[in-house]
Amino acid sequence: MELVGDDWMHHVEAVAMDMNSDFQEAFKAKCGWIQIVYDHFHIVKNFNEKVIAEVRKEEQIRLKKEGLVEEAAILKGSRKILCASRESLQKHDQEAREGKVCRKGSAIFGTTDYRHTHDDFERRYDDIINSNKLLFTCDLIKQAMQEAYASANQATMIEKFTDIIDWCRGTKNEHFLWFARLIENHFDGIVGYGLCPISSGKIEGINAHIKVIRRKAYGLPDDEYFFLKIMDASRNPYKRI
Repeated sequence: MELVGDDWMHHVEAVAMDMNSDFQEAFKAKCGWIQIVYDHFHIVKNFNEKVIAEVRKEEQIRLKKEGLVEEAAILKGSRKILCASRESLQKHDQEAREGKVCRKGSAIFGTTDYRHTHDDFERRYDDIINSNKLLFTCDLIKQAMQEAYASANQATMIEKFTDIIDWCRGTKNEHFLWFARLIENHFDGIVGYGLCPISSGKIEGINAHIKVIRRKAYGLPDDEYFFLKIMDASRNPYKRI
């Protein structure tokens, strides 16, 4: 990665990035005054995929081995519920009670409208975390991270993420310990969000849009034409779905 000289970057106060060490090293070497801010999406994603998902799977296996079949059955198919925010679960419950159509049917393929058939997502979530100590700790950490990022205050973020490290260590579980090390190794960049609440979400959205253009093209004559397609797509007004 090659960065331009100080004269061009002197006005930049902070930069958002994922936790790729090469990015951090490059900015520290060339622009040491810039505050590194790790994108909070990647922190949450790592926790969901490397901790919640793995702990849920291992706990289900453990309960089956111990003959606790009913307790293991509660965890079956619960990954999405455990990774979701409480607000999302409440929204799904409300949509189910209202009979809202989540996916329209098709006369061509003979499918009917799909609606949520259950309105107990939040209740099921509470049942799971209240019956399992490790998954209850997951809930505590999710809430702490949500409060930390909502505050956008560095002192609060330092307090919350220090608590998260302590909770992870207290479990003595390998997945929680891994997450504790992840936070410790990237602590300054994580709590940097409290100084500069920025993210790399916009640039990642642009990259995703570029990938769609490339897939739809089924081959392009040259790079110049590809860039023209990207520029043309950028002129289209954004429509929130």
